[in-house]
Amino acid sequence: MNRVAKAFSPGSVGNVGVGFDILGHSIAGIGDVATVRRIDEPTVRIAAIRGSVTDLPLDAERNTAGMALVSLHDAFALPYGFELELDKGIPLGSGLGGSAASCVAALVAANALLDAPLDAHALYPHALAGEAVASGGRHGDNVGPMLLGGLVLATAERLTRIEVPSAWHAAVVHPHAVLETRHARAALAGHYGLGEFVAQSAQLAQVLLGCERGDAALVRAGLEDLLVEPRRAPLIEGFAAVKQAALASGAMGASISGAGPSVFAWCEDEATARTAGNAMSAAFS
Repeated sequence: MNRVAKAFSPGSVGNVGVGFDILGHSIAGIGDVATVRRIDEPTVRIAAIRGSVTDLPLDAERNTAGMALVSLHDAFALPYGFELELDKGIPLGSGLGGSAASCVAALVAANALLDAPLDAHALYPHALAGEAVASGGRHGDNVGPMLLGGLVLATAERLTRIEVPSAWHAAVVHPHAVLETRHARAALAGHYGLGEFVAQSAQLAQVLLGCERGDAALVRAGLEDLLVEPRRAPLIEGFAAVKQAALASGAMGASISGAGPSVFAWCEDEATARTAGNAMSAAFS
């Protein structure tokens, strides 16, 4: 029986503009690593946190990764426990899913130590329990794509992988600023008209159908967030110029990654994505 397991979770783009709290995709490169040890005591403890963020709670129930393991442990009344070490590669408050990545990496590592490991879908509710510690709500637009990879529709009960043409790429630019998720969510308070929801539903439908069909024209028509982006954009210095730089470079669409301040752009090929990414970086500068 294995007593130690290590897992990597990638970062993610939450919301993808038009899918607030329900749509997200993983991104290559950046991510968190969790090392989990199976211990005899039936408890969850955090031994160390290293990397880009170190001032996180060591109390398991106040830590996103720790709470995810507590949820897993309690759900199955396990007679043993877990000791966790985190190596953070994603800065918090970046809009790249930093808290969610810790949850997922810890869960995947712990899952490998179970006598009967679960599939990724069965880990989902425990990831939601961990994510709620950071965001105050059980939404899966970050943890879902980290568990399955790619573009994922994450409802309260289910994860569904959305097929996307392999040539399409995303450019994601982080301005090395911090925007706390709770602060970004507070900006969304206020009245929303029924017509706004109808229009946003049409946008989301076009993006999902465009992905499944490989129809870039549908994505270009739909990838424009009408509800959240207008309320959060003022929190991100230079956002309008960065978005325009992406569109001028040929991107199908661009918006805020998660709660921000990172910005993403969807492109039809890697070359366009690299051009858009450079233009977005220049605009932020």
